[in-house]
This record gives sequence, structure tokens and C-alpha cells, in this order.
Amino acid sequence: MDKKEELLLQLNKLCENTLMETLDIKYVDLGEDFLVATMPVTSKVYQPTGILNGGATMALAESVGSPTSLLAIDREKYDVRGIEFSANHLRSVKEGIITATAKIVHKGRTIHLVEIKIRDDKNRLISICKITNFILLRRR
Repeated sequence: MDKKEELLLQLNKLCENTLMETLDIKYVDLGEDFLVATMPVTSKVYQPTGILNGGATMALAESVGSPTSLLAIDREKYDVRGIEFSANHLRSVKEGIITATAKIVHKGRTIHLVEIKIRDDKNRLISICKITNFILLRRR
């Protein structure tokens, strides 16, 4: 197993007994400055009108946005906390799988700005989100 596969396995393992497991979010790809996760669109994540709930979309975005910063820092010394989040929902979804790709667009010493684009299984843009992550020294 290569390092990438090992990291994906670790990230998915961390999701056990969390909201990510409840929403069936899976990490599927990663690189030095990006992370990709998927989430199935089923009735579990619907709003009452039978389409994807914006809150579920935001949960997916947050679930890739913070860990993207985590992958870009020394995890022995630092930790990540999301401090601001915004989302623009552009299209509704009723079924299929949505994919969130998070990329760091600004990597400062203490602040990372991460953009998350969420697409449906026809590669149509569903939402664009941004998260500002604060990088803080781990408490010993």
C-alpha cells in the first residue's frame, strides 16, 4: 500500500461514528494541496421537498475543507480549526453521487483559505464553498 492509499484509509477510519459516517462521506483522492470526497444523494440527505439539503452539502464541504489544511501541515505540532465558512448553492440534486474537491488557495503560516467545489455525477457544478482554517499549535 502506498502513502496516498494509507492516508485515505486513515482519513476514512477517522470518520467512524461521526457525522461523516452518518452521511456516507468517503475520502477518495488526495494530493499535497487537495482532498476529494464523495457523498451519495439519497432520502437520508434530502430536504422536505425531495432534493439535496444545503446543510448536507455544507457538511460534505466542511468534511473536506478542514482536513485539506490538516494534510498540508506538520500534524505532530499543529492542529486545524475552521473559523469561517460560506456556501453558494448553484444547482439542486435529487439522486446520484456528489463529489467535493477542496484545494488550498492561500496557505499562510496561521490561516489557510480553502475552496471547495461540489459536482454531481454528470460533472455539473452544484456548490462552491470556502472555508477559512486557523492553524494552531497543539497543546501538549
